[in-house]
Amino acid sequence: MVKKSEKTDKQQTKKVEVEEKLNREQVQEEEVKEPASEEEEEKEAVEEKKEPTTEEKLAELQDRYLRLSAEYDNFRKRTLKEKIDLQKSANERLLETLLPVADDFDRALQVVDEAKEIEAVKEGLILISGKFNGFLTQQGVKEIEAVKKEFDTDLHEAITKIPAPSKKLKGKVVEVIQKGYYLNEKVLRYAKVVIGE
Repeated sequence: MVKKSEKTDKQQTKKVEVEEKLNREQVQEEEVKEPASEEEEEKEAVEEKKEPTTEEKLAELQDRYLRLSAEYDNFRKRTLKEKIDLQKSANERLLETLLPVADDFDRALQVVDEAKEIEAVKEGLILISGKFNGFLTQQGVKEIEAVKKEFDTDLHEAITKIPAPSKKLKGKVVEVIQKGYYLNEKVLRYAKVVIGE
């Protein structure tokens, strides 16, 4: 029985030794693995934290500057082209609406040579003038009222002064040499007037 117990003790001792040996090997492997993985982590962290050099920063800034400059240049050219196209098309529509009035003037001039009644020619010209004034009104053009109004440098341009026909017309507009016009409440052309003094 002693032999069996000795045998069992030896087996247990061997078992304990093997387990300890295995444990030591595992610990050594972990120690070997841990420094290696820590080193790798440090290398990765250093690579992530690594800042670009001044040359790299300069190259990046120059690239960004060139791209921005090119984008702005393209934007400027595109905007200029759109503006020119808009002006052309705006004038086109304006002139297209004016063409019927020009046609009426052409017809009136053809009839003037052959006309025997001057009253019919006058009526035709009055109609054309009305049509033209209607066109101007549609475009936002309005005549500046000047006769017998106080002289206003914001609306009138004095050509000359004459003695006033009456005391009421002193400092007022006596005669309009050239009509003035508003375009949407802004002065398009100043009225050229004669002032009474």
